[in-house]
Amino acid sequence: MPRKNPYRPFIPDPAQMALAPAVSGNAINGLGEDAPRPARVVYWAPDPDTIPHGAMQRWFYTVDPGAAPIVAARAARQVILNAPLADLAPEPVERAPETWTALLERFVEDGFCEKTGVAVMDPAWVYEGQDIAQSRVIVLGVQHDFDAISAAPEALAGGEVIRQYGRAAGAAKAVASWLRQQGWAAEPVTGPMAGKLLLIPPALACGFGELGKHGSIIDAEMGSSFRLAAVLTDAPFAPTPPQTHGVDAFCTSCRICEDACPPMAIAPEKQTVRGVEKWYVDFDRCLPFFNQTNGCAICIAVCPWSRPGVGLNLAAKLARRAARVQGSATDAATPADAP
Repeated sequence: MPRKNPYRPFIPDPAQMALAPAVSGNAINGLGEDAPRPARVVYWAPDPDTIPHGAMQRWFYTVDPGAAPIVAARAARQVILNAPLADLAPEPVERAPETWTALLERFVEDGFCEKTGVAVMDPAWVYEGQDIAQSRVIVLGVQHDFDAISAAPEALAGGEVIRQYGRAAGAAKAVASWLRQQGWAAEPVTGPMAGKLLLIPPALACGFGELGKHGSIIDAEMGSSFRLAAVLTDAPFAPTPPQTHGVDAFCTSCRICEDACPPMAIAPEKQTVRGVEKWYVDFDRCLPFFNQTNGCAICIAVCPWSRPGVGLNLAAKLARRAARVQGSATDAATPADAP
């Protein structure tokens, strides 16, 4: 049984639930489907009228609309979203792929973001009905302020989430503008609104850690407490490799986010989603609480990896444990009389 929770039992607002569609969000996401298929937009549609849960998406904005942290963060983010991109230079600058990728570090050094990575575009990452012609995805990560996100599900945490989405958008637009000044067309992809591209799969592919039980990425440096943006381009960046830190096995035995989730939306075991066995959060259970608390974020706030200074040490500890296990297995497989 889950531990005692200050937000449980959770009773969804009847006014919100009256707007719920007949179709399950889990069905839209492909829960239980054995065959791969493109993802469909289930929430955060640019035009809510195009999705079944659009009325619930609109209802989200009626919850505490005057909350100061949220109002301020939304206004600041809109300024960033409205800012124009740089003009496209007529001639593209030529550099070695490794040089292009190394130059992304300047955006970390200058404080636009905390992490960058590059992946070769995979059509499986594109939303149904969309098309992406570019060959590279640059992924950018921005980290939450831990004290602010730890206030989840209060408005202070909701404002912090919006603030970091604004930072992520600013980072994507800065990278895209830089590339355009270098003569390479570039398109920023920013959240939380769904666009052409799923952001988690390319982030996993280019070194942003592993998928956690709570459905968010766990990165060794930032834990779960970060947001993503991306840039689409044909500039010949060298891909960065995926990284594993023992997160998957850790999540199997850890129940912290499960116990902390008020609507009990986090499953203890992996499930099949569009042909892939993965950690999955029950959309139909999660959404009502998410909506009523301006975005929730409890699961990423309580994740042990998110606490400052913990992730890298935990990754190192898990690596040492894996090495010991591998060493023991090697010794057991070696005959006693081997030279």
